[in-house]
Amino acid sequence: MQLQQIDRVKTITKEDFLKNYFKPQKPVVIERFVEDWPAFTKWDLDYMADVAGDKMVPLYDNRPVSHKDGFNEPHAKMKMRDYVELLKTEPTKYRIFLWNILKEVPQLQKDFDFPDFGLKLMKGLPMLFFGGRDSYTFMHYDIDLANIFHFHFEGKKEVILFDQKQNDYLYKIPHSLITREDIDFHNPDYTKWPALKKAEGYIANLEHGNVLYMPEGYWHYMRYITPGFSMSLRAIPRNPKNLAKAVYNIAFMRYFDQLMRKLKGQKWIDWKNEQAVVRTNKAL
Repeated sequence: MQLQQIDRVKTITKEDFLKNYFKPQKPVVIERFVEDWPAFTKWDLDYMADVAGDKMVPLYDNRPVSHKDGFNEPHAKMKMRDYVELLKTEPTKYRIFLWNILKEVPQLQKDFDFPDFGLKLMKGLPMLFFGGRDSYTFMHYDIDLANIFHFHFEGKKEVILFDQKQNDYLYKIPHSLITREDIDFHNPDYTKWPALKKAEGYIANLEHGNVLYMPEGYWHYMRYITPGFSMSLRAIPRNPKNLAKAVYNIAFMRYFDQLMRKLKGQKWIDWKNEQAVVRTNKAL
């Protein structure tokens, strides 16, 4: 893969962000943008265990998608207090994915603001993501192709990004938002996945307090180097093509995929995995 380091700035004005990153749809890491937030000093794993310890949280691991799985259906549940203890004591593949903090722990809203980047943020959807050492998300893009601001807290996280122009090289699963799940994007096997050599993307490590801007529809793979967590704020896509694709994904694609899983079972999943290779090889 041809990966370049994501631009890094200490802080940024709204005007510079819009001119240099939003309009050209280019990612950036802002290193010191949230140091005036209470969350910057308060938010760590122990604090989350204190304020949300009795909450049951949805957990996901790295098992392959099964036809029996519902859309974004968790693989397990655990009290937040117990999950934090697990993160701190041993490596685990269990991650928290898309946990709405406003709904679950409203008091956390007092610890952060909705920054003015010149985009209208969806204030009802601040989501938290947690992971243990060496856990990771499959390479995917979000169903709504949103502009995403990803605020990282505690520990370190590796991020790899691709724009939608790289689809032909990523072994994208049809009727899905993911690539082949057996690709290790941290250490790819180019003999097995030769098209990845042509993929041009971005890479960065995030630390406590860093903000990552991911433009509309960007593919992202995230690996927790150490236990930690992040919060994402999002804004709807501005590009009409991306907005149309988001509507299609939400209103049709996910329901079609669910229907085919029910009708064809694992054969549908297997066919999609095969097609990811066939279509990528054809594009090459």
